[in-house]
Amino acid sequence: MNTLAQQIDELNKNLTQQVPPEVLTSFGQSIEDVKKLQLEDHCIKVGDTFPNFQLKNTTNQVIELNDLLQKGPAIISFFRGSWCPYCNLELRALQQKLSELEAKKVTLIAISPQLSSYSATLKETLHLDFELLTDQDNHLAKQIGINFELQDYVSPIYQNLGIDLAVYNGNTQQELPIPAVFTLDSTGRVTYKFVDSNYMNRIDMEALDLHV
Repeated sequence: MNTLAQQIDELNKNLTQQVPPEVLTSFGQSIEDVKKLQLEDHCIKVGDTFPNFQLKNTTNQVIELNDLLQKGPAIISFFRGSWCPYCNLELRALQQKLSELEAKKVTLIAISPQLSSYSATLKETLHLDFELLTDQDNHLAKQIGINFELQDYVSPIYQNLGIDLAVYNGNTQQELPIPAVFTLDSTGRVTYKFVDSNYMNRIDMEALDLHV
């Protein structure tokens, strides 16, 4: 089985062949513009207490962080949506680690701004056995500092590719979280974080092993 990094390399090669160069250039510029926001430096830090939340899962059941932490540590992954192939690769990689995490009494959840119906389909398609939660209007992402507004020059490209964020997220905001993974101890303290403005970069699963 290829590592997540190897799978991403293969995805990048395929996209280079399938996507027009001018679109790839716009995507690259979008990433550079998000980097200028320095969200990695300004977001929630290691040692901070992660805010408690109450978010709905794919069956519209409300999941509260404090309830999860009563069982032990937690890993929280933020992803952009089921339309993002990089996110899907990461979710698959996390699924492969799930049994190992459960053996350590670690709860894994993934959060995105998309409506629960899309997450339900994604969960079934990828055969995910952990909760996918909906951060409606990116409230939690904003609270911890990983939210950004998609640039005007990129939004039409997304729509041309069939990615209508208004439909996926159920609002008129063109906002997304940057990819992020946080490990929390049972008190809710952040013990490790991976945050990257470049959505093509994803957490090293071996690094995750060192912090759970």
